[in-house]
Amino acid sequence: MSGLSRGARLARAAWLGYWSAMRRYHRYEVVGEAHLAAARPALIVGYHGRPIAHDLCMLQVHQWERDGRMPRAFIHGAFERNAVLRAVVDGVEFLTGDEAQLREAIARGDLLMVTPGGTREGCRSALHRYEVDWGNRRGYLKLAAKYKLPIIPSAATGVDDMFVGLNDGDAWSRRLRVPHRMPAWLGVGPLGLWPLSPPFPVKVTQLIGAPITAHLEAGRDLRDPATLDALHREVAGAVQALLDTARGRPHSPHTTT
Repeated sequence: MSGLSRGARLARAAWLGYWSAMRRYHRYEVVGEAHLAAARPALIVGYHGRPIAHDLCMLQVHQWERDGRMPRAFIHGAFERNAVLRAVVDGVEFLTGDEAQLREAIARGDLLMVTPGGTREGCRSALHRYEVDWGNRRGYLKLAAKYKLPIIPSAATGVDDMFVGLNDGDAWSRRLRVPHRMPAWLGVGPLGLWPLSPPFPVKVTQLIGAPITAHLEAGRDLRDPATLDALHREVAGAVQALLDTARGRPHSPHTTT
């Protein structure tokens, strides 16, 4: 941490402290962790729980305690233009899409993290739980192919039980014309509305799947829409299978959109 500013060091300490406490609160554990050690650098592609990716934040702390390195998550580049938020970006080692920064992370053998479903997936009503919903978001595949990164599917139990979603935040955002498409989501926790309430103290078990490398095979042309769609369905299906397996449910391929 010697190269970090004081603000970045404080941001990192706060981040690690908070999510370490959340790990105890949610009795967090990881299954399939060997897959993370076997593929570096790699792109972790995960399901987005409600309303933020709690499990992946806890995975960052888990990995930090194991080897002193956090998986690198992507965040909007606008965060770098604010001094306070820039400290968080630096302290938690978020990636903002800068190609030089990304190449450096890959050269170091870092794990990268994305949630293709984003808030569209994470800010839904209680009618839609543990259902992969990535729509046409295939940028993660192009990123993995460009930098020759294996894809590691990830999902967790408990993440859609932390809050009870009351509405579709993405749809309401469009309807209300919320600036920057921030989700207009309402969720209820044990002490009231999110974000004023903590989450319900559900157990979170993180499942890490075997690396997917089909997009790296010779002859695979991701410029071909049919090829891209098939690979997208494969990755989304792998994440959905983890969700279904973890919850003791039959796998439902039709939910992986």
